[in-house]
Amino acid sequence: MSASWLLIILLALAGLGFLLGRNRALASVGGDLRKLHSLPNYYGFNVAMLAFVPAVLVLGLWAVAQPMVIDASASGVIPQTYYQDEGALNLIMSDVRRVAEGLDLAVAQGVLSASEATVLNTQTTDLRALLGGVGVALGSEVAPEVLAAAQKMRVMTATGNWIMTAIVLAAGLGGFLVAVRMTQATLRARNLVESGILILLIGAASIAILTTLGIVLSLIFNTINFFSLFPAGDFLFGTTWSPEGRGGSEHLGILPLLWGTIYISLVALVVAVPIGLFAAVYLSEYASRTTRGFAKPLLEVLAGIPTIVYGLFALTIVGPMLVSVFGADGLGWMQGTRSVMTAGLVMGVMLIPFVSSLSDDIINAVPQTMRDGSYGLGATQSETVRQVVLPAALPGIVGAILLAASRAIGETMIVVMGAGAAARLDLNPFAAMTTVTAKIVSQLTGDSDFASPEALVAFALGMTLFILTLGLNVLALYIVRKYREQYE
Repeated sequence: MSASWLLIILLALAGLGFLLGRNRALASVGGDLRKLHSLPNYYGFNVAMLAFVPAVLVLGLWAVAQPMVIDASASGVIPQTYYQDEGALNLIMSDVRRVAEGLDLAVAQGVLSASEATVLNTQTTDLRALLGGVGVALGSEVAPEVLAAAQKMRVMTATGNWIMTAIVLAAGLGGFLVAVRMTQATLRARNLVESGILILLIGAASIAILTTLGIVLSLIFNTINFFSLFPAGDFLFGTTWSPEGRGGSEHLGILPLLWGTIYISLVALVVAVPIGLFAAVYLSEYASRTTRGFAKPLLEVLAGIPTIVYGLFALTIVGPMLVSVFGADGLGWMQGTRSVMTAGLVMGVMLIPFVSSLSDDIINAVPQTMRDGSYGLGATQSETVRQVVLPAALPGIVGAILLAASRAIGETMIVVMGAGAAARLDLNPFAAMTTVTAKIVSQLTGDSDFASPEALVAFALGMTLFILTLGLNVLALYIVRKYREQYE
């Protein structure tokens, strides 16, 4: 039985449990609510919770563990002489999964019976023709070992699904019966339900923390693997990026990528910070309520535009516009539409609502008494804004700028489409450059062999980017927290 049908059955069981638990609690006291420890709904929720939550946890754990166990078992069928490393084995297992899915599809469409699919023993061409007839594309010739692994994967998957169905339904029915049996007037149902909700909230917080920890650990371990294959000094201080060279220590130097990342981010901040800050000052200090109610949502629409749209805007509008002024027909500084300036300008536009919204909230948090005191001393509104409000809000504004900088450093699509792919150390803002994020994408595009430095370098780049953005975020949060302590 599929996981979706199991969820539907568990939801129905939980709904039945809610009604049965509520009615059983009321029946135990003859309908007199005053004799119940908790409200009737709590008894129903208790039965529904015990019938649904344990079974769903079992289903989730099984859905995660079963594919890993089956893949490990099926890969054991492939002789080690067929692959040289883990990357080659991953490619073979991709074919195994496609063949297994094709056999399942052939059985579903009636092309094969289940027994025929299990004992299939045919030539490679016949199998490819069969699977091609049901719409399954294979990337290479199907070896007998691949077919054997696919058959084992099918059998284990079917067996695992039946076992999963039995265990999940047993867990749901067991929780249902236990909860119904314990439902009585003296049961502290509200305490049990609130404890269950508390555990759910703790679990949600733990998932967020564990996900972050998992991301960090995956970066750390793969970065260690990379540095075991490539010198750390050449990576951190190399000035040439050319992974296609293979073999030279100068080919994976990160400095050109860091320079492109910082350069494009600086251009973006030069655009976003003044415009965003001035917009925040106007909206918070000068605009009428009607103007603010119209302009602020309109400005924040920019934050909801997908970055791929910004990338298309950079490629089709901003780039050609800059070429017409700074290209060969103009000043001759720009060779193509992709450049640091193209990506920086568009990224700056994307960051405007980010800087504006944060700065607006920070400026509005400055106590009104400070403004009134300035007006009482004879200062004008512009003098109050310049000499009182902005200095008081400065720590928070600096924190907002640092958060915007971390957002700019992590941007990918605008850079890929607007800045180009050239890794170089150059001061010309009209030259094409690239960033760390763009190279992470390019290094992991296609079938990656994670045993080679050219693929593992993506994790080292990600670790570098993570440390850089984490430092900016920690600094920004420190400044903002210090500001809040001062004015709360």
